[in-house]
Amino acid sequence: MIFGNVKNLDEYPFLDEQVKACFAYAQAHDLAQYETGSHEINGQQLFVNIVEYTTTAPENRFWEAHQQYLDLHLMLDGTEQIDLNFIQNMQVKDYVEKDDFVPMDGEKNSSVVLCNGDFLICYPSDGHRTAVAAGEPASLKKAIFKIRI
Repeated sequence: MIFGNVKNLDEYPFLDEQVKACFAYAQAHDLAQYETGSHEINGQQLFVNIVEYTTTAPENRFWEAHQQYLDLHLMLDGTEQIDLNFIQNMQVKDYVEKDDFVPMDGEKNSSVVLCNGDFLICYPSDGHRTAVAAGEPASLKKAIFKIRI
């Protein structure tokens, strides 16, 4: 997991070139104006999902991880808590290959709160539970880059 803000990207020179390409794409395009849904950048190698939803209590959300893609969550507008734990600490269920979805159950061992410009990169061992309210439920708009590994 890597947590940061786009204002400080110079602190992350070690990031993979595909991850850097996501930030370059975000700088060159007004993602806040994109409609919700999936937008192709480089076929199935790199695309971005634009999502809008209202955050809620953690018990209303689910845990997930991915085997084929990294997730780069980039907050466009709003605030969201994302709960985290390593999949090794979780009860992992059957992998759903067609959706690259690893469902799991367990407890968080940490959380991050994303505000405008914040990002979170989740690797295959990073279980995450998104859309958790950071205080009161709130609406948000976020870009989730999917980077094939």
